[in-house]
Amino acid sequence: MKYLIALLFLTFCHPEAPSDKKTPITFEGKITAVKDGDTFKVFAKGKETTIRLAHIDAPEKRQPFSNNAKQLASNLCFGKTVRIVSDGTIDRYKRLVAEVYVGTICINQQLVEQGLAWHYKMHSKSILYANLETKAREKKVGLWIDKNPTAPWEWRKLKRKKKNP
Repeated sequence: MKYLIALLFLTFCHPEAPSDKKTPITFEGKITAVKDGDTFKVFAKGKETTIRLAHIDAPEKRQPFSNNAKQLASNLCFGKTVRIVSDGTIDRYKRLVAEVYVGTICINQQLVEQGLAWHYKMHSKSILYANLETKAREKKVGLWIDKNPTAPWEWRKLKRKKKNP
Protein backbone atom coordinates (compact mmCIF):
# COMPACT_ATOMS: atom_id res chain seq x y z
CA MET A 1 0.00 0.00 0.00
CA LYS A 2 2.82 2.40 0.98
CA TYR A 3 4.55 1.77 -2.34
CA LEU A 4 1.30 2.33 -4.25
CA ILE A 5 0.71 5.68 -2.52
CA ALA A 6 4.29 6.76 -3.29
CA LEU A 7 3.89 5.71 -6.91
CA LEU A 8 0.60 7.61 -7.27
CA PHE A 9 2.11 10.71 -5.64
CA LEU A 10 5.09 10.63 -7.97
CA THR A 11 2.99 9.98 -11.04
CA PHE A 12 0.50 12.80 -10.48
CA CYS A 13 2.55 15.37 -8.56
CA HIS A 14 5.91 14.90 -10.24
CA PRO A 15 5.43 13.24 -13.61
CA GLU A 16 9.13 13.39 -14.45
CA ALA A 17 9.91 11.21 -11.43
CA PRO A 18 10.80 7.59 -12.09
CA SER A 19 8.48 4.89 -10.75
CA ASP A 20 11.34 2.83 -9.24
CA LYS A 21 11.27 3.54 -5.50
CA LYS A 22 15.04 2.97 -5.24
CA THR A 23 15.83 5.69 -7.77
CA PRO A 24 16.11 9.14 -6.16
CA ILE A 25 13.69 11.78 -7.37
CA THR A 26 14.60 15.42 -7.37
CA PHE A 27 12.53 18.55 -7.85
CA GLU A 28 12.77 22.21 -6.95
CA GLY A 29 10.25 24.27 -5.04
CA LYS A 30 9.85 27.09 -2.56
CA ILE A 31 9.56 26.50 1.20
CA THR A 32 6.25 28.07 2.24
CA ALA A 33 6.13 26.84 5.85
CA VAL A 34 8.40 25.35 8.48
CA LYS A 35 5.95 23.47 10.70
CA ASP A 36 8.66 22.24 13.08
CA GLY A 37 12.30 21.18 12.92
CA ASP A 38 11.68 18.26 10.60
CA THR A 39 8.48 19.05 8.69
CA PHE A 40 8.21 21.63 5.92
CA LYS A 41 5.77 22.61 3.20
CA VAL A 42 7.14 23.17 -0.28
CA PHE A 43 5.33 24.66 -3.26
CA ALA A 44 6.31 23.11 -6.58
CA LYS A 45 4.57 22.77 -9.93
CA GLY A 46 1.37 24.38 -8.69
CA LYS A 47 1.01 22.09 -5.64
CA GLU A 48 1.98 22.26 -2.00
CA THR A 49 3.65 19.12 -0.62
CA THR A 50 4.49 18.35 2.98
CA ILE A 51 8.05 17.15 3.43
CA ARG A 52 9.32 15.08 6.37
CA LEU A 53 13.10 15.39 6.63
CA ALA A 54 14.82 12.06 6.02
CA HIS A 55 17.36 10.52 8.43
CA ILE A 56 16.54 12.84 11.35
CA ASP A 57 14.10 13.41 14.18
CA ALA A 58 13.92 16.92 15.64
CA PRO A 59 12.50 17.73 19.09
CA GLU A 60 8.71 17.78 19.35
CA LYS A 61 6.73 20.94 20.06
CA ARG A 62 7.01 21.86 23.75
CA GLN A 63 10.13 19.67 24.01
CA PRO A 64 13.42 21.40 24.90
CA PHE A 65 15.21 22.76 21.80
CA SER A 66 12.17 22.39 19.52
CA ASN A 67 12.00 26.16 18.95
CA ASN A 68 15.74 26.23 18.26
CA ALA A 69 15.40 23.50 15.63
CA LYS A 70 12.46 25.23 13.97
CA GLN A 71 14.29 28.58 14.01
CA LEU A 72 17.46 27.15 12.44
CA ALA A 73 15.42 25.42 9.75
CA SER A 74 13.50 28.64 9.06
CA ASN A 75 16.70 30.70 8.91
CA LEU A 76 18.23 28.27 6.44
CA CYS A 77 15.37 27.74 4.02
CA PHE A 78 12.07 29.57 4.65
CA GLY A 79 10.96 31.43 1.51
CA LYS A 80 13.88 30.05 -0.47
CA THR A 81 13.99 27.83 -3.52
CA VAL A 82 15.19 24.42 -2.46
CA ARG A 83 16.04 21.09 -4.06
CA ILE A 84 14.11 18.10 -2.71
CA VAL A 85 15.77 14.68 -2.99
CA SER A 86 13.72 11.61 -2.09
CA ASP A 87 13.61 7.90 -2.73
CA GLY A 88 9.83 8.24 -3.01
CA THR A 89 8.99 7.14 0.54
CA ILE A 90 5.69 8.48 1.89
CA ASP A 91 5.29 8.23 5.68
CA ARG A 92 2.11 7.26 7.52
CA TYR A 93 1.07 10.94 7.68
CA LYS A 94 1.30 11.19 3.86
CA ARG A 95 4.47 13.31 3.95
CA LEU A 96 7.20 12.85 1.36
CA VAL A 97 10.39 11.79 3.17
CA ALA A 98 13.33 13.70 1.67
CA GLU A 99 16.52 15.63 2.08
CA VAL A 100 16.20 19.39 1.50
CA TYR A 101 19.03 21.43 -0.03
CA VAL A 102 19.58 25.15 -0.32
CA GLY A 103 22.38 25.28 -2.85
CA THR A 104 24.87 22.71 -1.55
CA ILE A 105 23.72 22.96 2.08
CA CYS A 106 21.66 20.00 3.29
CA ILE A 107 19.18 21.23 5.91
CA ASN A 108 18.82 17.71 7.38
CA GLN A 109 22.56 17.47 7.98
CA GLN A 110 22.78 20.99 9.39
CA LEU A 111 20.15 20.23 12.03
CA VAL A 112 22.08 17.16 13.25
CA GLU A 113 25.45 18.90 13.03
CA GLN A 114 24.17 21.85 15.09
CA GLY A 115 22.82 19.47 17.72
CA LEU A 116 19.19 20.27 17.01
CA ALA A 117 18.08 16.84 15.78
CA TRP A 118 18.89 13.19 16.33
CA HIS A 119 19.95 10.74 13.67
CA TYR A 120 16.71 8.72 13.36
CA LYS A 121 18.37 5.31 13.55
CA MET A 122 15.06 3.42 13.48
CA HIS A 123 14.48 4.70 9.93
CA SER A 124 17.99 5.44 8.69
CA LYS A 125 21.19 3.44 8.49
CA SER A 126 23.23 6.42 7.24
CA ILE A 127 26.79 6.43 8.54
CA LEU A 128 27.05 10.14 7.65
CA TYR A 129 24.15 11.09 9.94
CA ALA A 130 25.41 8.77 12.69
CA ASN A 131 28.81 10.50 12.52
CA LEU A 132 27.27 13.98 12.53
CA GLU A 133 25.32 13.12 15.68
CA THR A 134 28.41 11.64 17.37
CA LYS A 135 30.41 14.80 16.64
CA ALA A 136 27.61 17.06 17.93
CA ARG A 137 27.40 14.98 21.13
CA GLU A 138 31.18 15.20 21.61
CA LYS A 139 31.13 18.98 21.11
CA LYS A 140 28.08 19.28 23.42
CA VAL A 141 26.29 21.60 20.99
CA GLY A 142 22.56 22.28 20.91
CA LEU A 143 20.49 19.74 22.80
CA TRP A 144 23.65 17.79 23.68
CA ILE A 145 24.44 20.45 26.28
CA ASP A 146 21.88 18.59 28.46
CA LYS A 147 23.29 15.58 30.31
CA ASN A 148 20.46 13.28 29.30
CA PRO A 149 18.25 14.72 26.54
CA THR A 150 15.05 12.84 25.71
CA ALA A 151 14.86 11.64 22.13
CA PRO A 152 11.68 12.70 20.28
CA TRP A 153 10.51 9.08 19.83
CA GLU A 154 10.79 8.59 23.62
CA TRP A 155 8.99 11.91 24.22
CA ARG A 156 6.14 10.79 21.95
CA LYS A 157 5.95 7.43 23.74
CA LEU A 158 5.71 9.16 27.14
CA LYS A 159 2.94 11.45 25.84
CA ARG A 160 0.98 8.43 24.55
CA LYS A 161 1.31 6.72 27.95
CA LYS A 162 -0.01 9.82 29.73
CA LYS A 163 -3.03 9.92 27.38
CA ASN A 164 -3.76 6.18 27.75
CA PRO A 165 -2.64 5.12 31.26
